Amino acid sequence: MKFLDQAKIYVRSGDGGAGSVSFRREKFIEMGGPDGGDGGRGGDIWIEAVDGLNTLIDYRYQQHFKARTGGHGMGRDRAGANSPDIVLKVPAGTQVFEEDNETLIGDLAKIGDRIRLARGGNGGFGNAHFKSSTNRAPRRANPGELGEERWLWLRLKLIADAGLLGLPNAGKSTLLAAVSAAKPKIADYPFTTLNPQLGVVQVGGSSFVLADIPGLIEGAHEGHGLGTRFLGHVERCAVLLHLIDVTGDDPAAAYRVIRKELKSYGGHLAEKPEVIAFNKIDAISEDELDRKLADFKRRIKKTPIAMSGAAGKNVDQVMKKLLKVITDTRLAEKNETSRNIKVETWQP
Repeated sequence: MKFLDQAKIYVRSGDGGAGSVSFRREKFIEMGGPDGGDGGRGGDIWIEAVDGLNTLIDYRYQQHFKARTGGHGMGRDRAGANSPDIVLKVPAGTQVFEEDNETLIGDLAKIGDRIRLARGGNGGFGNAHFKSSTNRAPRRANPGELGEERWLWLRLKLIADAGLLGLPNAGKSTLLAAVSAAKPKIADYPFTTLNPQLGVVQVGGSSFVLADIPGLIEGAHEGHGLGTRFLGHVERCAVLLHLIDVTGDDPAAAYRVIRKELKSYGGHLAEKPEVIAFNKIDAISEDELDRKLADFKRRIKKTPIAMSGAAGKNVDQVMKKLLKVITDTRLAEKNETSRNIKVETWQP
């Protein structure tokens, strides 16, 4: 299935049905009076996060969604039928924006979240609604209320616990394939990964979701390479795994390039917890590795974990470190949410 994380759609709710002008006409009953029924309600447009979806590909082939008009009222006080609603099904993590692609309408962060995108019009009143002691034979009825229409953007942000970041050819896809059942494309040229990939990592008796994001290059926030389009998929991650190719000339400079792009992107990505790993240590000598580790610690003031995704060296150590940070972060978020919930006590 092709991955699609952004789509533009048009929605229009249904108009309300018109009220009816009718009079009761039966044999032997004179002056039967008005009996025109009300119109039915037009259909709403809803959007709902459901299980089993991980892409917006369905909205590439159908962009227009229009609910039906409510049924018109009829004689003998028969009201028109309400039009059925339309429910758009999307993956959890989908955000809905106005046509400007900046104004957020709603965030479907978990399965079961629903938002009404367009409200259906109310049905019009039939002439039976207007009868009174001074108006025994009203000859008017209301038309149905018009529905709403709008263009909207859908933007998907994957629900992952950890995100893989790094320059092209840092070995992100190789690591994802080594620690999960995912089968990303692996090759020896840059930008092998063109779309985010997800994998479930098993660590002991626990598991977490790891997301592989296409490689960033210097100037990505200005649109260079694949730009920062896919960075939104790691905004919900609890930790970032920054993978650095240790066979490169300057690992510290490679680290600073990615950090600069994270700060330029915003979204609090630069503030997220991170784990730094030197990858491909099986391709260099121990003396060169020690020299690069010492240089990195001196310039960046941080200590990376030396590993090799292809050879499997220290991969378990990195995954256990990620799991610990994820557990601690989620627990801190849960405690913060509980403190923010106000418990109202009854007072006389």
